[in-house]
Amino acid sequence: MTGEPFQDGEYFYTLLFHEKEGLRREDLSEAAWKARDNSREPFSFWRSKFEPPPPPSPEPLGKQTAEDLLRQYMQEGDSQHASARYILALMLERKRLLKQVEARTGDSGERILIYEHVKTGEVFVVPEPELHLDQIEKVQMEVSSLLMPN
Repeated sequence: MTGEPFQDGEYFYTLLFHEKEGLRREDLSEAAWKARDNSREPFSFWRSKFEPPPPPSPEPLGKQTAEDLLRQYMQEGDSQHASARYILALMLERKRLLKQVEARTGDSGERILIYEHVKTGEVFVVPEPELHLDQIEKVQMEVSSLLMPN
């Protein structure tokens, strides 16, 4: 809103709004947060401290990472990959690449986990697939086989 880039160590607010096309994200400085129009309530919001991302390290070619696979499945949006998306998000949270910023209940009663990528600030909205204990091992094995080098 201010047009100014965030500075290292500065606090800012991330807001998510439900729109026809899906979720829309806004990042606001503290000043913009205080001056914002309060007539529209966001679906979700949180406060973060800005840390510039480190320069990307070169990745070995041909190896698909859990992050790459999660991004691919998020773009596809295919319901058959819902369990894999969930497991991948948990794996990346455990590796501290994703940080869960909120858990919400959606309009149809499903639990929705909202993650923020700690380096890039990207938002990942992952519906929880309600896996049973006997299903988790199968999904973990599927994900592991996808991440194995060919």
